[in-house]
Amino acid sequence: MAPTLPSTAQKTAPSSEPAVSVRAVNKVFGDFHAVRDASFDLPKGRFLTILGPSGSGKTTLLRMIAGFDAPTSGEIVIGGEPVKAVPPHKRLIGMVFQKLALFPHMTAAENVAFPLKMRRHDARTIPDKVERYLDLVRLGGYGGRRINELSGGQQQRVAIARALVFEPDLLLLDEPLAALDRKLREEMQLEFRRIQKELGVTTINVTHDQREALVVSDEIIVMDGGLIQQKAAPVGTYRTPANAFVANFIGVTNFIDGIFTDEGGRTAIRHGDLAIAGMVSETAAPAKGSAATGAVRAEQVRITGIGSELSGLDTIVTGTVTDAIFEGERIVYEVEVPAIGAGAFRVFDHDAEDHQQFAPGAAVRLGWNARDVHIFRK
Repeated sequence: MAPTLPSTAQKTAPSSEPAVSVRAVNKVFGDFHAVRDASFDLPKGRFLTILGPSGSGKTTLLRMIAGFDAPTSGEIVIGGEPVKAVPPHKRLIGMVFQKLALFPHMTAAENVAFPLKMRRHDARTIPDKVERYLDLVRLGGYGGRRINELSGGQQQRVAIARALVFEPDLLLLDEPLAALDRKLREEMQLEFRRIQKELGVTTINVTHDQREALVVSDEIIVMDGGLIQQKAAPVGTYRTPANAFVANFIGVTNFIDGIFTDEGGRTAIRHGDLAIAGMVSETAAPAKGSAATGAVRAEQVRITGIGSELSGLDTIVTGTVTDAIFEGERIVYEVEVPAIGAGAFRVFDHDAEDHQQFAPGAAVRLGWNARDVHIFRK
């Protein structure tokens, strides 16, 4: 029987008050500035992922929202109330950690029931609520099993049910999928998305996995060096990166260094005799005549043999294949392009069966359009 749960419509009713507001938050550990002037609002019912490399400040920011660390300056507001003086256990927040912290001596049902008992819920209602949330995470019938009798994915589901069973206002996820193998991790990403959409619970997820961020999120914050580099929807983050760091961190991106110029009314990167037309970033626009870099993603580049045509493209260059890597659904070519400079230019071919395939040493032509090149200041 399908679980009877709070409806998404109830949970995500329009409100002028964000679920979470982070206002000019800084965190300093001695001489290390871990988070710098972070500010954002998260509407109710949205799934936000904070994405970045190790040391970017993403986990520190999550810990401050949870209440485990206090901001050095700035303010965090949850549900319209500043939470500086509210300890973690009094914030209506569910959490799932990379180390799940499940109790091995308890059954799955006892683990899920634990936060209800700690909050002194009516003992008569606990078994039914536990059963409903085990059903939600597709573990109906597994409540009597010990934790060591469950697979890694099933343990993840128990942790999710435990974090949600007391109906928190906010769910925080601290890289809970990092220890899983790739296939299981991708399955659990879809499960997180399904459960969050079904419940409508406001969620903040921290990860370094770019695919996870793109798959599960309504919005993505990209962090580096303690700074928020960009906050946007997944499509905007991927297709319109705010700066070279975001372009490089998400996806496989080729960079072309040169001088920013205006060629016949079109903005371009000039590298030697080659002018490469592109689109200027609004947030990281270079000055004319200054050093700049152009970013073009590997899947936007067309590849063909020297004797074949590449029509309708704004830039066409020649090169030599140095490697061809078969990845199942695509071939990744690494190409040396003298006109662009040192370093391998990466190209994805997703239709390898129908297209001509190129071995290392093959001469090829590459091409792309100006709309696929993002120009940033250096």
